[in-house]
Amino acid sequence: MINKVTKFFVFLAVCIELSLCYTYRMFPNENACFYGIVSKPGEKVGFYFAVQSGGAFDIDFEVTGPNDKIILNGFSERQGEYVFTSQLAGDHKFCFSNTMSTFAEKMVDFEINIEHELKESAPLSETSEQVLTPMEQSLNYLANKLNVIQKYARYFRTRQNRNHSTVVSTESKVFWFALFESILIVTMSVLQVVFIRKFFSSTKGRI
Repeated sequence: MINKVTKFFVFLAVCIELSLCYTYRMFPNENACFYGIVSKPGEKVGFYFAVQSGGAFDIDFEVTGPNDKIILNGFSERQGEYVFTSQLAGDHKFCFSNTMSTFAEKMVDFEINIEHELKESAPLSETSEQVLTPMEQSLNYLANKLNVIQKYARYFRTRQNRNHSTVVSTESKVFWFALFESILIVTMSVLQVVFIRKFFSSTKGRI
C-alpha cells in the first residue's frame, strides 16, 4: 500500500513539474527558439505564452514542424494559448522574435506541453493500473484543478505586471508633464516681466 501511495505522489509531482512555466528575457532585435520533441504523429501539443513586461507587451511568434512548415504564427501578440495535433514526429520549433523593438527588452513567460511526456513520466503495470484506478481518477481530478489554478495564477500575474508597468509609465508621464508645465510657467512669468519693463522703459523715453 505504501508503495502505491508513493507512486501516486511521485506521479503527481511529475505532473506538477511538467506544467511549470518558464521565463525568458528577450533583448532588442533578438530571435529565440525552443524545441519540443513529438514521438509520434497525432499527439497533442499545448503552447502558452504571455509578455510580462517591456515595450507594448507584444511579441512575434512562430511554431514550425519537423518539415519547417508553419503550424502557428502571430505578430505583435500580447499572449496566446494554443493546442494542436502534431502531424509529424520529430522536433517542433517554438520561436519568439523581438525584432520590432529597437531598445525595449521583454520578459516572456511560456509553456510547452507534449502529450507523451506525461504518459512516459510514470508508467504503470497492468496490475497496478487495475488497482490504482480510483487513485488515477483522483490524480486526474487534482491535475485538472492544478491546471485551472495555474491558468488563474498566470492570468493574475500578467495583469499585475501590466498594471504595474502602466502605473510606472503614468507616473513618468505625470512627472515630465509637471516639469514641462513648471518650466513653461516660469518662462512665461519671466517673459511677462521683461515685456512689462520694456513697455514702461519705452513709454518713459517718449515722455
